[in-house]
Amino acid sequence: MPAKPVREVLPAKNVPSWARASTWARFRRGRVLSIARQHFHHISYTEWGDPRTDQVVLCVHGLSRQGRDFDALAIALAQRGYRVICPDLVGRGRSGRLIHPDDYAFPQYAVDMTILLARIGAAKVDWIGTSLGGLTGMIIAGMKDSPIRRLVINDIGPFLPWTALRRLGDNVRNAPHSFDSLEEAEVYFRATLAPFGPLTDEQWHHLVIHSLVPTPDGRFEQHYDPGIGEAFRPGRVYNVSLWGYWDAIRCPTLVLRGEQSDLLLAETAREMTIRHHGASLVEIPDCGHAPALLDPDQIKIVTDWMASTPHD
Repeated sequence: MPAKPVREVLPAKNVPSWARASTWARFRRGRVLSIARQHFHHISYTEWGDPRTDQVVLCVHGLSRQGRDFDALAIALAQRGYRVICPDLVGRGRSGRLIHPDDYAFPQYAVDMTILLARIGAAKVDWIGTSLGGLTGMIIAGMKDSPIRRLVINDIGPFLPWTALRRLGDNVRNAPHSFDSLEEAEVYFRATLAPFGPLTDEQWHHLVIHSLVPTPDGRFEQHYDPGIGEAFRPGRVYNVSLWGYWDAIRCPTLVLRGEQSDLLLAETAREMTIRHHGASLVEIPDCGHAPALLDPDQIKIVTDWMASTPHD
């Protein structure tokens, strides 16, 4: 099933303040052809920074989000000399859709990201993943000869309580398909994404406009395939344990936890640092699942850690 065409919603006059008058705010778009069970599909991505450097960062978003969530972080990293790639996972944003909703799962995400890494051409990458993007990174980093040299996991861990998974799944499965206006959509997103923590009006606007696809009749649709919620149907949600992958990770790792997170429990986060001696833990106040990484203080946590952490 081909991806729906996506048009820009953001008028040029509303460019966020962090991107104004910054040469680092210039981005490029790309896409790569990947394979699923019975068909091919495109994975789209936004790219920032110097395409010639071998200092490459992959930023991978959460369940119902898309790569433009990382704009502010990507600009900050590009300013520090990194090439930053922010993909839309299959079924989201500009990427294609899957014919079989049951295929929206870790094996497909890992295949797609591996093909994207081949397109990028970097032998090693740093991986920053929020929620689902963090889990995908954790799985890839836990494999032998992984290309991930440093890993930042944003509010996710090897143990996932079913109550939090059910909440996230219900949010996707019960979400409105479309909105009459941007204002109506913003009310919805401010309520649903409240665990992201305190955000400015400008930051909310940024999240909202990149979460929607304008339709010919003047409405705005969600950017993702509703099929991504199939895995969360009643009776299919259980506690998930991926400690085997976590225990196999050897690269330096930063774990971010929203202070009020119901998905990365405090005891899970502590155990992660005990079982992986190369892992550091930072709790971010005033937010749950998951810190938005739009706030300058949150961005600084990531950039400072990367600046101070050696890699091979």
